[in-house]
Amino acid sequence: MPVKVESEDGSVTLAPSPGQLRELVGRIGGQDDHFLVVQRVPDLPDVFVQVWHVTGREYRLEHRESRSRFFGTVIAPQGVEQVAEAVLGWARGDEDWGRDLRWKPVDVDPPEEVPPLPDELREPVEERIRELLRCGYLDREGLAEAAEEWLVGSEEAERAGPAQDDRPVSPEQARVLVDGLWLERVAESARWTGTTDPERLTRAFAALEGAGITAREDFTCCRGCGLAEIGAEAADGARGFVFFHEQQTEAAAAGGGLFLLYGGFDGSAATAAAVGHEVVAALSAAGLSTQWDGSAGTALVVSPLDWRKRLVG
Repeated sequence: MPVKVESEDGSVTLAPSPGQLRELVGRIGGQDDHFLVVQRVPDLPDVFVQVWHVTGREYRLEHRESRSRFFGTVIAPQGVEQVAEAVLGWARGDEDWGRDLRWKPVDVDPPEEVPPLPDELREPVEERIRELLRCGYLDREGLAEAAEEWLVGSEEAERAGPAQDDRPVSPEQARVLVDGLWLERVAESARWTGTTDPERLTRAFAALEGAGITAREDFTCCRGCGLAEIGAEAADGARGFVFFHEQQTEAAAAGGGLFLLYGGFDGSAATAAAVGHEVVAALSAAGLSTQWDGSAGTALVVSPLDWRKRLVG
């Protein structure tokens, strides 16, 4: 189902089956497991359904349609099936999913006035957020943080004058800017059809993970950090690794090929070469082309590559 479910402990279930979603709703109520939030994939600002429940007490079911339209209802303690069916209907996009429930408006604060960013700040921040949206790995919260931080200490910020906490872009301005660009990208990706190359890459990495090769996408900021940290990601029995870091993601999203770092956990050239061959085979099985001479220590590049990564949020 095209939704993401977040539980109280921070765990996330992406694209659950109807059965999984029923189980998640039926599970809540115990210690440190009182609520779940369900959002669309890709995420839509201020659109979600959420459930709160303590074992033996009533269920509180709420849904939000927009910044100003927020509704809630209460369902009896024994009404878990009714709650689950409502959440499933929302997840499926059924037009009448909540028609039999007695909804009441939930009080929300009116939208605050957010001063617009001057062009000399807005334009470079927009350019950066569009780049990160093309990469496709950050959610709205991560993008808003990036928007706040991008111009800290820059010449553009100095020309714009003093700002609170030395940040020329406030959290509110960042949120407004990101949400607008996010919806733009959601509308653009809605026109894509079929399986995209990043989805093929994810499929290949999942196969490698299952075969004992630790595979990570958009992993750490750079080569050095990635090589230093990949070992901590390895499951018991993992023989080797493959990953690409954030700078390589940006290069691929800008239209280049994707450089992959790979190797064996024993440090030998023979294992590294064997891992490289497994990576190439998995990518080929997923429908991607590679450029590699077969030698350990030489670059393995996924190319050509059409980087159209769908957002999740």
